[in-house]
Amino acid sequence: MDFVVFNFHDVILLMTAMLCGFFALLLIATNPPNNISNYFLAAFLIAHAFIPLHELILWGADFKLQVRTHAPGIYFIGGFAYYLDAVLLYFYVKSLVFRDFHLRPKDYLHLLPLALFGVFMLLAFYRFPAATRLEWINSEAFVYSFGYIGMDFFCKFLRVGYCVAGFLLIYKYKGILKNTHSNIEKVDILWLKILVLGFLVVTAMEAFLALSKAIGFAAGYDFQAPHPSGNVIEYIGLSGYYALFVLVCTLVFTSMRYFSNFEAVRQKDSSNSGREPAKKSAQEKLLNPEYAEKIDSIMRSQKTYLNPDLTLDMLAENLSIPAKDLSMIINRHFNLNFYEFINGYRIEEVQKRLLDPANKDKTITDIYLEVGFNSKSVFNTFFKKLVGKTPSEYRQNPQKVAMAAK
Repeated sequence: MDFVVFNFHDVILLMTAMLCGFFALLLIATNPPNNISNYFLAAFLIAHAFIPLHELILWGADFKLQVRTHAPGIYFIGGFAYYLDAVLLYFYVKSLVFRDFHLRPKDYLHLLPLALFGVFMLLAFYRFPAATRLEWINSEAFVYSFGYIGMDFFCKFLRVGYCVAGFLLIYKYKGILKNTHSNIEKVDILWLKILVLGFLVVTAMEAFLALSKAIGFAAGYDFQAPHPSGNVIEYIGLSGYYALFVLVCTLVFTSMRYFSNFEAVRQKDSSNSGREPAKKSAQEKLLNPEYAEKIDSIMRSQKTYLNPDLTLDMLAENLSIPAKDLSMIINRHFNLNFYEFINGYRIEEVQKRLLDPANKDKTITDIYLEVGFNSKSVFNTFFKKLVGKTPSEYRQNPQKVAMAAK
């Protein structure tokens, strides 16, 4: 038997599909109880594994000829994955960011494009006799038809939209975290940004390819005719294959290392991620300055802020007040988010310790670590903002400076 079924490009597609499939199985087999984000990531990888297989069936060297001869019925089956992978990636990000996330009935509306694709394929392809379908497959007339190019254009840009939505959610996450955590520097989300941004780049390349096909079709371009300079569309597609392979190898496996320690927040906290309060509470204490003064007094006497891992829930439990009410009090009475609120007390404590003769042999680093900071840059930024001097300047030339935030 003297023929080549796979060329090097095809092998890259096969390896990408295999990596996605094996990693998905690993996630499912090792998934901790009630960890929904793992299932979304596994589902995303399974769906994404069908995409290189679909590309292989449509465009792979001699392999496409083998499929046309022996299994023409599977020719377009993998196309459904284009309508699922980006949706599942978005849900993965959402379930990772929000620990109380769960699918609601309206979330199933995201499956409408998939249903639309199914209806299109049924009406435009599968309702015709098998002989006709096989002729369209062999001549590649269907994949270069107006309807198929149009659906391809629609789904490729839809995937870009989901990747953008996921990236915006990650960007918003840091703001939400400031309402619930006193130290956000230890939360490493760079890997998640790179993961989503990487797939955004890949989907953008594929969207550009779909746009090129649509423009070429409108201009009467003959995609099947040989071109001396090569087919630019083919080069774009091949670049996408390699970019996807590199991304799966480097980033998806990197996420396995980090996402188990991801600091999730409650989804309901996202509705009040700025300083504007939520709906007014009926409880008078939320509008009573004396109650805010009581909280301030307890903070100064108990020095709860010295705990570097202090969260809104922990402080609320210590103060015997619901976390939601405490968050609104901090927003309304102090005009701060939780992150700024706690670090303000820490800066005051640093000022006291810098002026205390008992600490003259301690370095500034020792002092800021003792009061709960775990980042030099964050500490310096807060100190300069609230005191008006650098810590070194303050220690060398101490004077009473009004807190800028008070």
